[in-house]
Amino acid sequence: MYRDLEAASPGAPTRDVLLVSAIITISLSVTVVLCGLCHWCQRKLGKRYKNSLETVGTPDSGRGRSEKKAIKLPTGGKAVNTAPVPGQTPHDESDHRTEPRSSVSDLVNSLTSEMLMLSPGSEEDEAHEGCSRENLGRIQFSVGYNFQESTLTVKIMKAQELPAKDFSGTSDPFVKIYLLPDKKHKLETKVKRKNLNPHWNETFLFEGFPYEKVVQRVLYLQVLDYDRFSRNDPIGEVSIPLNKIDLTQMQTFWKDLKPCSDGSGSRGELLLSLCYNPSANSIIVNIIKARNLKAMDIGGTSDPYVKVWLMYKDKRVEKKKTVTMKRNLNPIFNESFAFDIPTEKLRETTIIITVMDKDKLSRNDVIGKIYLSWKSGPGEVKHWKDMIARPRQPVAQWHQLKA
Repeated sequence: MYRDLEAASPGAPTRDVLLVSAIITISLSVTVVLCGLCHWCQRKLGKRYKNSLETVGTPDSGRGRSEKKAIKLPTGGKAVNTAPVPGQTPHDESDHRTEPRSSVSDLVNSLTSEMLMLSPGSEEDEAHEGCSRENLGRIQFSVGYNFQESTLTVKIMKAQELPAKDFSGTSDPFVKIYLLPDKKHKLETKVKRKNLNPHWNETFLFEGFPYEKVVQRVLYLQVLDYDRFSRNDPIGEVSIPLNKIDLTQMQTFWKDLKPCSDGSGSRGELLLSLCYNPSANSIIVNIIKARNLKAMDIGGTSDPYVKVWLMYKDKRVEKKKTVTMKRNLNPIFNESFAFDIPTEKLRETTIIITVMDKDKLSRNDVIGKIYLSWKSGPGEVKHWKDMIARPRQPVAQWHQLKA
């Protein structure tokens, strides 16, 4: 007769007891790990929430003395450039600061924004990339209406981060003021020489304008770069319908400048290449082709050619030009020009490329310009730096023509 030795051994644990012990041990281990993770998460969230409550300052309001000047308009109203109106204190939006708030909604918003930032390829990131454009700077101004005197007050305070329009790497900005749809009569600030962050502090009074007519107008501000020898270059514009804002008191605004809608942004593009040879101390400029040039003639076309000026320390050194392409808005030139430029003079050198429309009966018209140097616009500076970084190699790039 056989006997079960395992069952017969006294004090030996059964299989069920061993299985229950293993389950209890594993459960305790998992619980300890989860508690540790929970404590770590609480510390990380606490740090993120603390950082989300930081406040950010804003630029200060304009300071300085107001310029005085009087201008009359023959259209029922009179515009005057004078000192600030007594008794009216401008309300500057830039003085407001963000106050920290400790609430559950703040924590939720903070966590949600961080989740969006951490998620790759989020729709928010793609939207920001699609909206990127050239920075034209911004302008600060005040607007208000005096009902007792039937006077609209517009004060042009200052601008910031304006782009350089001159080959010297700066601009001479001033502001034109319109009350659209009236385009015939305009008011202007003074020109601020060689200044990309100008302060004007000039006040304009539009006197004798009933409120009913004022709210039908659009305040239009255009910032331009003054040029003594040619047409002023538009920098950017701002438009505000006066029926969209509260005119009962002076309000101050910061507005980003947008590309001017006078056709200056649709002058066409030019493809050219630059090749720098340090051993020969020369730059070869190859005018390749243009596309979508602005029509300057009555027949809806142009007769384009290209002028290339070599500038050194704001002085014209040498000029060369291509042949004229008759009645062609997408001309192909493929002409190269060599300029002698020592290496030590590169930082003070500017190459000005001007696309012209030839006219037999009158003066030739400027279609658009490009300034190439180490201190021009972002696209021009990139081309210049690429040329220096890749010596003896032609570096080609498309450029948008500017007014």
